[in-house]
Amino acid sequence: MGANVRDILLDRAFDQYGFVTSDDARSLGIDEKRLVDMERRGTLERVARGVYRFKLIPHTGRERLMEAVLWPRRTRGTLSHDTALELHDLCDINPTKVHITVPRAYRINREIPPTYTIHHRDLADADRTLVEGLPTVTPARSIHDAIATHVDPKLIDQAIDTARRRGILRGEALTHLEDPAR
Repeated sequence: MGANVRDILLDRAFDQYGFVTSDDARSLGIDEKRLVDMERRGTLERVARGVYRFKLIPHTGRERLMEAVLWPRRTRGTLSHDTALELHDLCDINPTKVHITVPRAYRINREIPPTYTIHHRDLADADRTLVEGLPTVTPARSIHDAIATHVDPKLIDQAIDTARRRGILRGEALTHLEDPAR
């Protein structure tokens, strides 16, 4: 059964840049203590509370972002704000922290890593997408968030212009963002 558990968890990990969580184990019907056993044997490395990574899966450079998505327990975060602008390659922003949006009712009972900024918002399905397999807010939502958090107006204008040129934003959504009163 050990190889079977490993294979089940490995299958999930391939979709998550090598990561599995204790929540993943539970949802797959696997006792989360198996993750600790696998860590002790050297199959997994513990990267945060309840978050593990298979050592055999090669690094791609996006692991820190997937780790941020998985960091909240009992829910998954969605990359947002500056991080989403960068992932969508809408402007020349260089985020100093990874921005994660979690549901409004989600409460964090542990210290937030200094490299994360947590935002609370109930996102509609229409505001979510995947970028390279990473749960991320849509380009329009990321621009709205940038406006709300007072990102440099030059970067916002660049993001809007890029989204317009790529055909990502059109019509009313574009008009609303271009409104000088924003």
